[in-house]
Amino acid sequence: MNAGWQVLDFTSFKGTISYSRGQLRVLPGDSDDGIEVPLSPVAVVLVGVSASVSGAVLSKLSEYDIALLVCDWRGIPVAGACPWAEHTRIGARHLAQSELSRPRKKAAWARIISAKIKGQASTLKALDVPGAAELIAMGNRVRSGDPDNLEAQAARRFWSLISEGKEFSRVPGAAAGSTNSALDYGYTILRGFGIRAVASAGLCPSLGVFHHGRSNQFNLVDDLIEPFRPVIDHSVFSNECFSEDLNKESKQLLVQAANSQFSRDGEPVPTAMSKLAQNFGRYVEDEVGSLDVPIWKGPFDAEKG
Repeated sequence: MNAGWQVLDFTSFKGTISYSRGQLRVLPGDSDDGIEVPLSPVAVVLVGVSASVSGAVLSKLSEYDIALLVCDWRGIPVAGACPWAEHTRIGARHLAQSELSRPRKKAAWARIISAKIKGQASTLKALDVPGAAELIAMGNRVRSGDPDNLEAQAARRFWSLISEGKEFSRVPGAAAGSTNSALDYGYTILRGFGIRAVASAGLCPSLGVFHHGRSNQFNLVDDLIEPFRPVIDHSVFSNECFSEDLNKESKQLLVQAANSQFSRDGEPVPTAMSKLAQNFGRYVEDEVGSLDVPIWKGPFDAEKG
């Protein structure tokens, strides 16, 4: 997988996007002067309903290992494209995914959810919001398959605590100009990184361990990005600008958050996500007994009290 990190946002762009000699050529519809953007540092491209993209662009995005997400008028992804990774075990891994036993799926999901809840606890602690210890306790109680639905319980408690004193209710796909739209945008960036990670690991993105939507091409991606959501939550709730309409500056803050340090050894989010996808590939092929899932600890480790 290439080392790209940039996110190109064309969700509000009106014009054409073409390719020329290692660069995207971006030409607004009301101008004869375009700009050129090199592809080598790019990780994710977002396009909206008013952008025209050439076939050459689609081909080169795949060649450069760049994920493409097509968004509707709200900026919510409705389609996507990812490279066909030249992984040496892609056939074996797809077969192993399709044959993964229910107990192994449930065990993996428990590890993912436990990590997510503990990451939410670290978000609360970083924002000096009471309740981190309560969520850590929930994270430690998650059992195989999450039969107690602790993910939902923790989510309700998390959103209640983090929004105390604010008029906020988590509603995906809400209108622009709200904290919800900032969260959606940040999660979209995570999804783009997840698509790259899953493809590069030789995994089938539609075969998830928990998410199983028949029309969702990226069920596994939606599973694996769960532990990384607290990074975006922390960024959104620590910046007042996200209570207003998203603009260039606020979107850049979310891109920075999605590229920020995830682990204590300095790994950024995309690298940690790539490692998780590789670990999952080994897990489905029975090379490891349990799935090692990273936990976001933020500036302060909530598990240390």
